[in-house]
Amino acid sequence: MIYPLLRKFFFALDAETAHGIGMAGVDFVNAAGVSCLLARSLPADPVRVMGLDFPNPVGLAAGLDKNGEHVDALAALGFGFIEVGTVTPRPQPGNPRPRLFRLTDRQAIINRMGFNNDGVEKLLANVSAAKFARWGGVLGINIGKNFDTPIARAADDYLFCLDRVYSVASYVAVNISSPNTTNLRELQRDDALDALLGSLKETQARLADQHGKYVPLALKIAPDLEDQQIQAIADLLRQHRMDGVIATNTTLSRAGVEGQRHADEAGGLSGAPLLAMSTAVVGKLATALAGEVPIIGVGGIIKGADAAAKIAAGASLVQFYTGFIYRGPELVAEAAAAIAGRRAG
Repeated sequence: MIYPLLRKFFFALDAETAHGIGMAGVDFVNAAGVSCLLARSLPADPVRVMGLDFPNPVGLAAGLDKNGEHVDALAALGFGFIEVGTVTPRPQPGNPRPRLFRLTDRQAIINRMGFNNDGVEKLLANVSAAKFARWGGVLGINIGKNFDTPIARAADDYLFCLDRVYSVASYVAVNISSPNTTNLRELQRDDALDALLGSLKETQARLADQHGKYVPLALKIAPDLEDQQIQAIADLLRQHRMDGVIATNTTLSRAGVEGQRHADEAGGLSGAPLLAMSTAVVGKLATALAGEVPIIGVGGIIKGADAAAKIAAGASLVQFYTGFIYRGPELVAEAAAAIAGRRAG
């Protein structure tokens, strides 16, 4: 495969600089019609989740394409669905650089990006120009709040974004679990979450009538939750009839990376060290939800067996981002094959 050679070049660069060059390269390869040089063929493994038909259960997690600028190029690598964002109502620069750090020995990343994005109107222009969704691809749009919106008014930002992206999204992911926006995770607490989900579902119902289509809502949660918090969140997901839950975001824990260069940087940890923690949350959610709300498993997927483990724990779909940085497009086919093999076996 070509990617291991490319990775040596990218990993010699600053992580955020490499990201920009890499995305430009993916666009170039797609425009040249040679994405097959990076991607492998995938097994046919269609699955229906949240009322949507996915050609395979392997998706790209939010964060890689924050502004929806590379949708078609990424889709050409074989993903069964693409999630873009996190997007906020207004553009914002995010936290100061450097804010993205590789822990290469542990196949991990720490980021404190801070929802850097060009705002919802720019994302809308980008995804509207993409062919992927128009041609039947499943496009998730991940929404958040601006950093300077008080937490007491956070719902206003989520509802604004939901209203704006509803017509172009296959589903909308509500990100209340990034560790890099001050106090954001407070929205996972019982009363705050109850109020937010109620407002989101009311707006969803209004927009479904307005647009003549139902767009599912999924909640993205943190891995750093006690068992009682997981149960409380599951109860609210069921009560409000949420369409899905994405488990999980990055962790504040540094278990598994102690002593590594950059391990003491502030931000959320993703990659291989997150696998056990995030998969455990999937399992606990699956038990608490009893099949009423489908789970998208994300966190720590570096090889095909990791993706299959998420499905075994109770997920219906999987996503990754950090694994894609370390393994490249080969991981898409490997994960799809492992999941298909598990189902066949």
